[in-house]
Amino acid sequence: MSRRPERSVDDLVAGTIGGDVRSAARLIRLIDDENPAAWVAVKQLFRHSGRALVVGITGPPGAGKSTLTDCLIHLVRSAGKTVGVLAVDPSSPISGGAILGDRIRMNRFALDGDVFIRSLASRGHFGGVTPATRGAIRVMDAMGKDVVLVETVGVGQDEVDIARLAHTTIVVAVPGLGDDVQAMKAGILEVGDLFVVNKADHPEADNTVAYLENIFRRSWRGDWVPPVLKAEALHDRGTEGIWQAIERHALHRGEGGSSYLERQHNDTLIELRAFLRQGMQREISRRLDENPEIEESVKQIVDGDIDIYAVAEQILSSVGPIAGFDGDSR
Repeated sequence: MSRRPERSVDDLVAGTIGGDVRSAARLIRLIDDENPAAWVAVKQLFRHSGRALVVGITGPPGAGKSTLTDCLIHLVRSAGKTVGVLAVDPSSPISGGAILGDRIRMNRFALDGDVFIRSLASRGHFGGVTPATRGAIRVMDAMGKDVVLVETVGVGQDEVDIARLAHTTIVVAVPGLGDDVQAMKAGILEVGDLFVVNKADHPEADNTVAYLENIFRRSWRGDWVPPVLKAEALHDRGTEGIWQAIERHALHRGEGGSSYLERQHNDTLIELRAFLRQGMQREISRRLDENPEIEESVKQIVDGDIDIYAVAEQILSSVGPIAGFDGDSR
């Protein structure tokens, strides 16, 4: 069941815009819980957002995404910028919440008031991010964070959703993956803006870099060819080059490269359709839950008196036009 806000939506919005951590944290919690009041607040934050640089960090489990994220926080802070971090974690099978949680991540920044770290539960979503991620990004943007880092849950080649949210998407790979790198080619390799081969002290690191560079040299189409960088995130080696590549990509986007604009259009269209589907599904579920015909029809179906297909057709036809995708709490 969704939690009811203890503070008004207007109060949470005002606090978030003012940079209040408690307001922002409460709002992200409501968003993660899919509380309808949270979406009202997110819409109000729209005109206060749009300034932050959003960087997605994705890749297979064990690639070192969290360690690299920690290094990037340090680089962003060294540049005098504020940073927000969203870490999408596996969901607890008991509570549904994030298992890892922000309290055990990036402990060295716990006392830095310009670093705001929060976890989101994946809730079984297999696209690498959760549907609540966009709303949480907007909250961090509106509260004034210069850079928002989004670390995905880590499910391999299916992690493509982050590219629709991030301005720059980093794909983290590790040496010695062999056939796994080839398996990534059809999905995640197509959405990365830059690639980091982590654990560069591995004897296969140079081969992995050469393999990736060869893919881009032979088949890449567009204004921006993703650079392939080596790093040892555990020892904070090679990470400055990653931040420099992020800044170069930001400049490229600012120049309005044709491939970027085309991808942005396509990604926005896909995401808008996904939002509309989610809205319609919620509204249909609400109407079906309130429909007494369903329970009444079950016994008839079980007894063989009526066909389940006919019942489904009849009930769906009675649902009527779909509306209500407006954040209202009906």
